[in-house]
Amino acid sequence: MTDTPRPVRSLGFVHIAPFDRDSPREGLDNAIELFRYAEELGLDSGWLRTRHLQHGVSSSPVLFGAISQHTERIKLGHAVIPVGHDNPFRLAEDLATVDVLSGGRLQPGLSVHPPKFADDVNDIVFDRGWREQDYGYGRIELLRELLAGRAVREIPPYQGIGGDFDSDRVEPHSPGLADRLWYGGGSLRSAEWAGHAGLNWLVSNISTTADGDTDFARVQRGQIDAFRAHHPAGEQAHATVARVAVPTDAATGSQLRRYREYVQRRTPRTRQIQGKNTIIALDILGSTDEIVEVIRADAAFRAAEDYLFELPFELELEDWKHILHQLATRVGPALGWAPAAERREQAA
Repeated sequence: MTDTPRPVRSLGFVHIAPFDRDSPREGLDNAIELFRYAEELGLDSGWLRTRHLQHGVSSSPVLFGAISQHTERIKLGHAVIPVGHDNPFRLAEDLATVDVLSGGRLQPGLSVHPPKFADDVNDIVFDRGWREQDYGYGRIELLRELLAGRAVREIPPYQGIGGDFDSDRVEPHSPGLADRLWYGGGSLRSAEWAGHAGLNWLVSNISTTADGDTDFARVQRGQIDAFRAHHPAGEQAHATVARVAVPTDAATGSQLRRYREYVQRRTPRTRQIQGKNTIIALDILGSTDEIVEVIRADAAFRAAEDYLFELPFELELEDWKHILHQLATRVGPALGWAPAAERREQAA
């Protein structure tokens, strides 16, 4: 595998859309405004995390339905939807509906894992049959088949009572959506499976080490290489890397204090393996030059063509706007990326 950095194809961000427990509307409205602003800056994509039983967006397809009506161009990604919480059939209906509303801009990021709550909570969240369910990769394979238009039944002869609306597949059908699925993973096993399945590969600032290696970038690069080694497209298979990056240029004094406190609170967890094999990347805090230097030296970024920057959870709308502005006007261009409008002008 070559270590020559790939040209940056796209630049985007990841947002949890946090909200106040007793007044969630403002947080959701802020998310809509942030996506609108990101599109204005020329960023290529914005991604929502899906958070269950937390003060963050729990139904990202629904929120994207609203965001799609306030934006026109920016791609809308899920980073990620834990498919174990969803029935693949119903999720296929929701994703296809949003893709149609957005004009084909959806980039569904997905993951699978068994229920992780206490048993009594799992009984409520997943219903009491959760112990017999299969929470493996097959749920994503079924979802993709349904999005691709797989027939799930034969249409009975029309009897004159509503049958003229019947369909044999998930509706609405959005052509091409099944080919835009990403797997959000953090292990060699998932990387190999996603490559073999022909999906796209999405990695973040949390990963797993198989042999005790705590060099985060090296571990993640190994996953990207394994993904491409198993993918039908080989070296042309798409990989996206996400990190927390907080630019300090042009920040106010109060913003700098918030940014530094945020990173300081989170740094200790990056210094050792968490649990059995979880490792966490160090947040990048600094000037444009410092952020660019870290990214260019990161082996995982060097293997990716799509860069995402994860917005800190505990900040405010103006902080997030400041970060996006610096990424779009300073960091991105320094990495060789250009805003969407500039690329259109160059292509004209």
